[in-house]
Amino acid sequence: MARLQRSARFYGLRARLGVTLRRVLVPMIVAIGLCACGAKPPPVAAPATPAPPSPSAGSVDAARLAHASDEPDQWFTPGRDGAGTYYSPLRDINADNVARLGFAWQYHLGTRRGLEATPIVIDGVMYAVGNFGRVYVVDAASGRELWTYDPQVDGQWGRYACCDAVNRGLAVWKGRVYVGALDGYLHALDAATGRLLWKVDTLPARGPKTPYTVSGAPVIAGGLIVVGSGGADFAGGRGYVGAYDLDSGALRWRFYTVPHDPKLGPQEQEHLSAAVKTWDPRHRWDAGSGGTVWDGINYDPDLKLIYIGTANGAPYNIKEGGRTGGDDLYTAAIVAIHAETGALAWYYQATPGDRWDYDSTQKMILADLDLGQGARKVLMQASKNGYYYVLDRSTGELLSANNFAFVNWTKGIDPKTGRPIPNPSADYTKHATLLFPANSGAHSWQPMSYDPQTRLTYIPAMEWPMVYMDSAKQRAGLIEGWFTVPAFTPEDYDPKELKSLYGPLPTLQELDRGLPPAKSRGFLRAWDPIRQHLAWEVPTSSDWDGGVLSTGGGLVFQGDAAGYLNVYAAKTGNRLAHVQLGTGTLAAPMTYRVAGTQYVAVLAGYGGNAVNYPLPKDSAAYTRDNEGRIVAFKLDGGAVPLPPILTEAPFPTPPPHEGPPARIAAGEVLYNRFCGRCHMLGRGVLPDLRRLSADQHKMFYDIVLNGALVPLGMGRWDDVLSRTDAEAIHAYIVDEAWKAYAPH
Repeated sequence: MARLQRSARFYGLRARLGVTLRRVLVPMIVAIGLCACGAKPPPVAAPATPAPPSPSAGSVDAARLAHASDEPDQWFTPGRDGAGTYYSPLRDINADNVARLGFAWQYHLGTRRGLEATPIVIDGVMYAVGNFGRVYVVDAASGRELWTYDPQVDGQWGRYACCDAVNRGLAVWKGRVYVGALDGYLHALDAATGRLLWKVDTLPARGPKTPYTVSGAPVIAGGLIVVGSGGADFAGGRGYVGAYDLDSGALRWRFYTVPHDPKLGPQEQEHLSAAVKTWDPRHRWDAGSGGTVWDGINYDPDLKLIYIGTANGAPYNIKEGGRTGGDDLYTAAIVAIHAETGALAWYYQATPGDRWDYDSTQKMILADLDLGQGARKVLMQASKNGYYYVLDRSTGELLSANNFAFVNWTKGIDPKTGRPIPNPSADYTKHATLLFPANSGAHSWQPMSYDPQTRLTYIPAMEWPMVYMDSAKQRAGLIEGWFTVPAFTPEDYDPKELKSLYGPLPTLQELDRGLPPAKSRGFLRAWDPIRQHLAWEVPTSSDWDGGVLSTGGGLVFQGDAAGYLNVYAAKTGNRLAHVQLGTGTLAAPMTYRVAGTQYVAVLAGYGGNAVNYPLPKDSAAYTRDNEGRIVAFKLDGGAVPLPPILTEAPFPTPPPHEGPPARIAAGEVLYNRFCGRCHMLGRGVLPDLRRLSADQHKMFYDIVLNGALVPLGMGRWDDVLSRTDAEAIHAYIVDEAWKAYAPH
């Protein structure tokens, strides 16, 4: 069963087939020992006498951003510049001296959840964002706290955070800090003090079952601040992006990415009238249709175009219930919008009729490339579907599309139409199929970097297949509210264990014939977007490592799950430094200079999508305290202070068994649907519920049904669970606790 848990993000089959535990257990990670998908860290106390920045704090504007290359000391946006390159011209730290890189300072964020943002540094002040949209502002040379801001997100919203309560960045502009909180509110703060200037609701609908969450970085676009949301994995999530006035927060326009139910009347916007024709007439409009914009926004100030990437459609399987499906515009696409009007400029759909969860929400880099006929203004994206796209960003014309990872969901991209060439064997509705890439993608949200010196893009890539199946055959049910497709990594795929749910299945060896090794692997790949080929690659510690930074010093930086910051030569991929952090890293590093000293900094904290999987034994979070930190480095610094090693606490004695086998079996299915997405039966980022104390068992129903721990982030579930349901879940937890306790 533990093998099934690693596919838990989508399929939650943690309970059905008998648990063989392979993980050492962790202590509870909040004060009273219980947290869930929405759990957040304890409040950070404000300093007694805060030392605010100068009155000109956060003074970046369009002119300054346009000339970012002239100010190498700064890091103006999550990607450093307006193009989103994640490249810095700084070269004080270079191939000749990077072996001397060491610890400068650290700042503890008081969380053990995933951290995915890259900080901003302007004039010696660092602006960072953590879980739920909490803001931390520190002196960039020392790590001394200047101010913090807590958006006070109700823990109930964690129920609809697919992949941890993360945040991928903030924006700083003309003395203001803009941050989107998990609950969908956009906050504008005074950059000098953290004082709230205004707050606006960005969600088109808000209610007890609203699936939207905001985890992406807002983007400045002229006089607008632009932000989207997640929710395509849940019932009711309809994609959109909103543009708000920088000064007042007033909504200027909202662009929907997918149509509404035609029975409700004409579509709100002209582009949707064309889109609705590409959806099956029998489509389940109650599903919301997905296409959310949860990351991957950019802006060209010269063309006045906003670029967005859209997520999967909902439900995932467009052939569900006998439907034939269509292109499902504008899901899994790159879309350009006129900033001034909010009208569609152009679109390119990377995966028409997507049914594999191949979002196009990856970061997009803007560049000018000479492709043989003079410089072209291009947009580049290494898509989840395994293809590296180069588009003319003025018109959307496809200039090139080649796979940077192995793919078999398509036979290639037709150069004339730009459409994928169908591969009949990718239809998992007829039979189980091993497909490359997995639903986590050949490249996910982790930022790639483009170096204008080498003209190479550095991609945190994954060679990760999955066995896909028809969800209609899953008797145990899917995770609550999720429109997903059962799929299993090769490590999780066991036909014998799955037979009771899916019937007879082929062996992995039968599925893997003629394909690359059926195992999960990670790589750092250098891709040449002009010649459209791989320049070099190096294997990384896991299939889920961090984003990338490149610099004028000829270096490429990447953190990994094993707890190291790795530094490579930009031209060759030779590893030049290997600095132990003791904490897994997902976020992209960044670099800046203060008073003549160059620093490299990164948010270290493992989680994100990994919150839905048991931790790998070779990950830092498996062996050490996963407390999140900002860690900064400089030349001739010391050794990084390492978090303490985790010790295995004695397993608590469970309460008496609470039910007959039928109740436990019912609880198993309910746990699979409502609880297992966050709470691993084994060592995970969030607590193992088998380790509840006697007092916590007594509080169980008050927590689950009455929201006793909502202030800590554990949402209440009485809208979908009855008392009888909760009793069945508790009976199952107790039964599993006794199974784990017995060997002790």
